[in-house]
Amino acid sequence: MEHRVLRRIARRELLALTSVSLGRIAASHLLAETSHAAQVPIHNNLRVRQGHFHARAKAVIQLVQNGGPSQMDLFDPKPALAKHAGQPHPDGVEIHQPGNKNVLLPSPFEFGRHGECGMDVSDMLPHQAGIVDKLCFVRSMHTEHNNHLEGLNMLLTCKIFPGRPVMGAWISYALGTENQNLPAYVVLRDPKGYTIGGKQLWANGFLPALYQGVEFNMSGSPVHHLKPARQLPPGVQERALNYLARINRLHLDERQGESELESRIENFELAARMQVEAMDVLDVESESPATKKLYGIDDPVRGAYGLRCLMARRLVEAGVRFVQVTTKPGQPWDHHNKLKQSMPGIATETDQGAAALVRDLEQRGMLDETIVMWAGEFGRLPTTQGDGGRDHNRNAFTIWFAGGGFRPGLAYGRTDDFGYKSVEDRVSVPDMIATVLHQLGLDHRRTRYPHAGRLETPSDVTVTGARVVGGLLSNEVHTA
Repeated sequence: MEHRVLRRIARRELLALTSVSLGRIAASHLLAETSHAAQVPIHNNLRVRQGHFHARAKAVIQLVQNGGPSQMDLFDPKPALAKHAGQPHPDGVEIHQPGNKNVLLPSPFEFGRHGECGMDVSDMLPHQAGIVDKLCFVRSMHTEHNNHLEGLNMLLTCKIFPGRPVMGAWISYALGTENQNLPAYVVLRDPKGYTIGGKQLWANGFLPALYQGVEFNMSGSPVHHLKPARQLPPGVQERALNYLARINRLHLDERQGESELESRIENFELAARMQVEAMDVLDVESESPATKKLYGIDDPVRGAYGLRCLMARRLVEAGVRFVQVTTKPGQPWDHHNKLKQSMPGIATETDQGAAALVRDLEQRGMLDETIVMWAGEFGRLPTTQGDGGRDHNRNAFTIWFAGGGFRPGLAYGRTDDFGYKSVEDRVSVPDMIATVLHQLGLDHRRTRYPHAGRLETPSDVTVTGARVVGGLLSNEVHTA
């Protein structure tokens, strides 16, 4: 009988003996990924594309409330804060910045019940209080980070780090746009400057550059360098652009598959088509006096934001797929001190424009096919920071939707008695992104793009387990 001698071998020896097999396994995996990715269609144009199923909506207007609006001071009243004012939170809270006292702080603002649905809204937002029967509130949002930039990245890309495409880029990539003379994705920011994160908030990430947000100016030429610096004789510019297009196409024919080059050529050609239409779309002088008054565009406080909301409606009306509207520079909803004195400013500036947008879309018959989304990156703590302020809170915040098949007059989910954590029907940011895409006819699991050896999705579903939240929708769907 043959006896085999067993011996111990070192880890390095084992790896050396098996290196060829491990290499084969890795190569097989990468080849499988490449083969799988090859079956995914890659787009680099703005032509209209069909979704995976019937869409309730065809466009999105995203009102980004940067800074972290306080849920218990706007939409989620907590009587327990008044009852136990000055006492410590019984379980303590997650401290983000110095100056927190772990002392419960009641809201300094008055709440009232509004509309037929009886939704609670504070006196900070009287215009939004007047349209609650058209809004779908999500009181049980939660996110992953307490820093502003990471929170905004999460809200827009479902990951806290930069480098991924924002929601608007994914939607533009998947569906294209109905108007080939305008970008699919337009950004309307305050002309005084950028919010925290700057252009990162409308980045295309690893998608072709054609799908990043395009900034439009609030006055003058909508886009920088859209018009020639000096007047040219008739026909000269057209002939020059046609000649440039021919050269570009010849250059591209020799460099097939270079997406950045394709995107640059597409952008050149789009810019030429935009020269007429962009000026017309953003000319609000054609609007009626009643519409201008609705948005408050002549008001010195409310007018700037109201104008951006009006422009957003005009862009969607012209066939733009996704419009992102930001507040003034910095993080104006960030109230670490003197909440009672600080919040009225930004609330007054943004309230009328947001409500007017919903009313205007409805009266034009556009609300059913347009999703309006009002959201900040996180909420606030129920405890005191500094002199009557609140710190950041990733565990609970409120956002709202209007139109696009979201259930109107609904308050979905619940936070605990102090508003610190979402405890019932919790909704994550990836869930929210999956649900918005669903209303546009897109399955978030099948909206894919090959990158770094894997098929990426807007919700990063294989990691996050994102699902469509059917309870938010008028025609409730199975959550998946």
